[in-house]
Amino acid sequence: MPLYEHIFIARHDISAQQMEALTEKFTSILKENGGKVQTYEYWGLKNLSYRIKKNRKAHYGYFQLETPHAALAEMERQMTLTNDVLRFMTIRVDEHEEGPSAMMRKSDRDDRKPRGGPGGGPGGGGRFGGGGRDGGRPPRPNNRDDR
Repeated sequence: MPLYEHIFIARHDISAQQMEALTEKFTSILKENGGKVQTYEYWGLKNLSYRIKKNRKAHYGYFQLETPHAALAEMERQMTLTNDVLRFMTIRVDEHEEGPSAMMRKSDRDDRKPRGGPGGGPGGGGRFGGGGRDGGRPPRPNNRDDR
C-alpha cells in the first residue's frame, strides 16, 4: 500500500478534546476503507504566517498513513466538508521517517556556535569589528576638561 504524510490545521477556537474527536473521526474513515494510521502527532496551537479564513492561530495535526488512495480521497472529502478544518496537505512518500517528526524534536539551538566573530561579546564581532556603537574603538579624550 502507498505511504503518505498528511498535515491538517484546524480552527483555534476548538478545544483539545474537539481536536481529538476530529482525529478519531478521520482515523475511523481510513480504517473503514482499508487504511491505517501508523503515527499521529499533535503539534499544538501555533501562530499562522498569514490569516486563513480570519484565523491567526490554528491547531496542527500530523499523520503518517499507509492507505489506499480511495480511503485517502474519502478522508480529504470529509475534511473539506468539516468547517473546523482550515487547510490540509497530503504528500506521498517512499518511506516514513523513524522517530519523531522535525516539529517534535528538541531544537538544536543550544548546540549552535555563538554569533559574531573576532570581536566576541554579545554584539559579536561581525563584519566591522566590535559589537557596540563605538565599533570597539577606545574612548575619545574629552578635550573640554583641558580648558
